[in-house]
Amino acid sequence: MIAIFQFRPAGEPGGFAEQAESALSVLAARPGFVRGSLGRSTDDEQAWVLLTEWESVGAYRRGLGAYDVKLTATPVLSQALDVPSAFETLVRIDEQGTVIRTASDRASADRPVG
Repeated sequence: MIAIFQFRPAGEPGGFAEQAESALSVLAARPGFVRGSLGRSTDDEQAWVLLTEWESVGAYRRGLGAYDVKLTATPVLSQALDVPSAFETLVRIDEQGTVIRTASDRASADRPVG
C-alpha cells in the first residue's frame, strides 16, 4: 500500500524538509516499510509530498502506532493537507515491465449496489 501526504508548509522550506526527513527516517525503521521519498513540486515551491510504500495496510497502521513515530513523524504528518492519503496498490509494473495486479482488500465494498 502507498501513503501520499501533501503539504503546503508555512515558514522556511529548509526547516520543513529537515523535519520531514526525520519523519521519513523513523518510518523507514518500522517493519513492513518498503520505501519512501520526500519531494517538492517543480511548479510550486510551496507544495511538497511525502510518499511511503508499505508491505500491507496492517504494517502501515502498526508503523504509525510506534512510539518513535508518534514522537517524530506525527507532528509532521499532522500538517498534511486534508485529502485522502492511504491507497491500495492494485497494479504495479516491475523493472522488467511485468504487470502485477493485486485484488482489492475492499473487493466486496467495490461492487455496485443493486
